[in-house]
Amino acid sequence: MTSNKRVKKSFFPRTDRSENNSQRIKDKKPRISNNGNKPEFFPHPTNSEADNQQLIGTRQAIKLSVVTQFFAPDFAATGQLLDELVRHLGKQGVDVEVFTGQPGYAFQASYAPAVEKAERVKIRRSRASQLWPGRVRGKAMNGVLFTLRAVLHIIKAHRQHDVLLVTTAPPFLPILGYLANVCFKMPYVCLLYDLYPDIAIALDVIPKHHWLAIFWQNINMMVWRRARSIVVLSPNMKQRIASICPEIEDKIAVIHSWADPEAILPIAKQENWFAWKHHLVKKFTVLYSGNMGRCHDIDTILEAAKLLRDEPIQFVCIGSGAKRKDLISEVKQLGLENFVFLPYQDKQVLPYSMTACDLSLVSVDAGMEGLVAPSKLYPALAAERAVAVICSKDSYLRDVIADAKCGGTFENKDASALAKFIYHLSCDRKLAESMGKAGRRYLQSNFTPQIIAKQYLDVLRKSIF
Repeated sequence: MTSNKRVKKSFFPRTDRSENNSQRIKDKKPRISNNGNKPEFFPHPTNSEADNQQLIGTRQAIKLSVVTQFFAPDFAATGQLLDELVRHLGKQGVDVEVFTGQPGYAFQASYAPAVEKAERVKIRRSRASQLWPGRVRGKAMNGVLFTLRAVLHIIKAHRQHDVLLVTTAPPFLPILGYLANVCFKMPYVCLLYDLYPDIAIALDVIPKHHWLAIFWQNINMMVWRRARSIVVLSPNMKQRIASICPEIEDKIAVIHSWADPEAILPIAKQENWFAWKHHLVKKFTVLYSGNMGRCHDIDTILEAAKLLRDEPIQFVCIGSGAKRKDLISEVKQLGLENFVFLPYQDKQVLPYSMTACDLSLVSVDAGMEGLVAPSKLYPALAAERAVAVICSKDSYLRDVIADAKCGGTFENKDASALAKFIYHLSCDRKLAESMGKAGRRYLQSNFTPQIIAKQYLDVLRKSIF
């Protein structure tokens, strides 16, 4: 963290603020609570008719097996997104069986039914224990136990499926696809959320030329070469993998993450119970929602908040992660009063937490480009909020934000530019609102569950036929 040097007031020239408090979203109406003070709001029912219109007939129903350690009701983004994906694949005529673990990061339950079925989707959960989920060694042990359970599952059920989809949750899980293909001739698709050992090397966990890193990379290439298809979340990830293993470039598909614009609806802060509850209505609110992990740039956000400490601007951090505790400690040490920290919110609260702000933040730390792809961008777009992205010069995120015209992008450590952008939007609420509307339109045209599910369906078909 850099030094706590307060800026003079002249850093931000005063302009007339355009509050636009009277401009409200009309699709939600307030109901006065029992205390008569603050409005209460309730979720809109989702409309499945649009989903039904997206059904794709297939000559023969694909029987898909999905293996992943994290799945709903875990609040991890990977689990929530996969839950939405398989359900939309089911609506498009795919028979899906998910093999997953018991919840390790859920809100209301540490146990879920061993077997669940809804229409074309069947979920099987292993009895593998969640040992010390908050510790690195515990997480690694949980991943090993789950993988062993998954091996037994594949042995028993390999004849029931046409294709296997394996994720990098845990990171070494794709080896299961390789073994299933060698032993049972089962085609498989790898869904890569992030790249290991590259992340471990970038974080100085292991040296680049360590025997474990070399061994792991060789295993990766062996798995990738035998896979029918490889799905990555960004063009930068595709470039990274192609540079490591050029011969597989043609079978790498870039499929972005997504958000459901029917589940996350635009709500004005003045009509949002979550914003009232946490005192976010009056000040211009900047939201960071999601994991504050080792791959995210939190330092630049902190430095920008220090520059804005004397302005009526509030920073809200919702979530957890390795850097959260350090950030809280720094904020306390510096005496900053423009931060609010909240834990992860349940999925039902997400439409309200994501719209309890005026601007959303997305960040990728320096050196992590091509290794991770932040999923938090897409709910921010669905929420109809402007977005500020901290990333490298070569990031695909810059192209997304430029195409969508929904915000600004800033280099790592350029806290001054980020602070000026935040201040500018706080003075020009109409500009912030127009950026938010543009972002939601862009998401509706490119990153809805229906659109993304079709892309996965194309990959699955090509992997079988």
